[in-house]
Amino acid sequence: MFALNEKVVYPGHGVARVSAIFEKNVGGRVTHFYELKFIHKEMTILVPVDNLACVGVRCVCAPNTIRELFTILTAPMIKDPMDELTISSWNKRSKKYHALLRSGNLLEVAKIYRDLRYIAQYKELSFGERALLAQAEILLAEEIALVESVDHEAAIQRLRSLVMPEKRAIPKEKEAHI
Repeated sequence: MFALNEKVVYPGHGVARVSAIFEKNVGGRVTHFYELKFIHKEMTILVPVDNLACVGVRCVCAPNTIRELFTILTAPMIKDPMDELTISSWNKRSKKYHALLRSGNLLEVAKIYRDLRYIAQYKELSFGERALLAQAEILLAEEIALVESVDHEAAIQRLRSLVMPEKRAIPKEKEAHI
C-alpha cells in the first residue's frame, strides 16, 4: 500500500504522486482506488488498489539501483550476433523494448537507452527508434532526478554524458549492414 502524497512509478509513464485514495462503487462492489498525478505530465489516472501489482506500479528505486543503472549505461551494448542493424531486426528489438518499458524495470529501461545510443553512433535512428529513445530518457531522468535530488535537466545531461562517447568510425565489416 502507498501513502497519500507518496511518489510512485507507473511503468511506461514515469513518476507520479498519490494525490488521493478513495473508494467507489463499481458494478455493485466497493473498490479502492489510488489517484495518481504525474509529476512531469498533465495527466491523472485512477488505479484500483487490487490491480497495482498487475499494472506494475512500484516505489521509487533506491540510490543503489541508480548506481547500478549508471554501471549499465557505461557498459558496452550486448549484441546478439544474429541481430544486425536492419529494419527487420529493428522490428524485433522494438517489440522487445516496448515490453521491457511496460515492465517498469528501471535497469531494463537503462539497457534500452544504452543500446539505442550505441546504435545511433552507427546509423541515423528511425522515427520509432528516436521516440523510444526519448521515452526511455525521460523515464530514467525522472527517477534519477527524484532519487538524487537534482534538477531534471541535470539528470538528462548526466545520462547523455555516460552513453555519448565520441562517435567512432564504423568498422568496414559493419558498413555493409547499416
